[in-house]
Amino acid sequence: MKNFLDQIHTTLYEKLGFKTNVFDDAFIEKVLLDRIQFHSVLNLEEYFQLLLKSKDEASILNEKLLNSHSEFFRDTLTFSVLESIVLPAILIRLKSQNRKEIRIWSAACASGQEVYSIAILLEEIKRNTTAPFTYRIFATDQSNIQIKKAIEGKYHISALNKMSLKRVNDWFIIDGEMVSMKQELKKNVEFSVFDLLHPSLSSPPVSIFGDFDIVFCANLLFYYKDEFRKLILSKVSKSLASDGYLITGETEREIVRRNNFIELFPRSAIFKMNSTYFKMRNENFDEGNIQYRA
Repeated sequence: MKNFLDQIHTTLYEKLGFKTNVFDDAFIEKVLLDRIQFHSVLNLEEYFQLLLKSKDEASILNEKLLNSHSEFFRDTLTFSVLESIVLPAILIRLKSQNRKEIRIWSAACASGQEVYSIAILLEEIKRNTTAPFTYRIFATDQSNIQIKKAIEGKYHISALNKMSLKRVNDWFIIDGEMVSMKQELKKNVEFSVFDLLHPSLSSPPVSIFGDFDIVFCANLLFYYKDEFRKLILSKVSKSLASDGYLITGETEREIVRRNNFIELFPRSAIFKMNSTYFKMRNENFDEGNIQYRA
């Protein structure tokens, strides 16, 4: 299996320029088995021959590996804590620092549901608070295909299953079985393609600088090899404001706790940097032994 994985890494890099050797082997094997079953080929060797001949299949495989699944308000507990505790705390901090803008980075935004969920919360808070504030959400993904979908902001109506009727009426335009985001939710969001494993950048260029109040990096780390998880978390830590929050997926909580972050509330998947680590975060991360290319 390892020889075939190495060949597939090389093929995808040569055909599309994507670095797939960063992903956990077990995750890659699962995706490959799904593609083998989809094409009804007998084994990995036959699938590899198909991959060599088809750039379309190479592109599909790459999208599968980028794991673009997303949902509105995906983790109910996380968004509840965000709404009731984290965002109000940030507003208090803004006032004490004489700032008015909340800066947020959605680091693996996929087709945009997470980003628009955040925007909905912020717009609802703006409607119900006397404290004036603005916000900017920088939404990035490695996939240009997903970024285009996110910018369009159009989804099947089944994507709204977790939302109240009031929120649906307030923030969506319904057209048959499809729904679109209202323009009000897009005005403070900037989408761009960005690779979290960029060899020199810790945050997206469109943000000019990091210093984010919140970084969302949810349901992403789980799929990477351990050395790349550490690299991503190191980059995220450098992009956070001194009292910023990191929000991950529920299944990634233990990974993050092992890497100098402290979970604020049990099972919330909301973290702050360990204070000792924060003092050292500007030291250069040793990337000498990490190979990006296949």
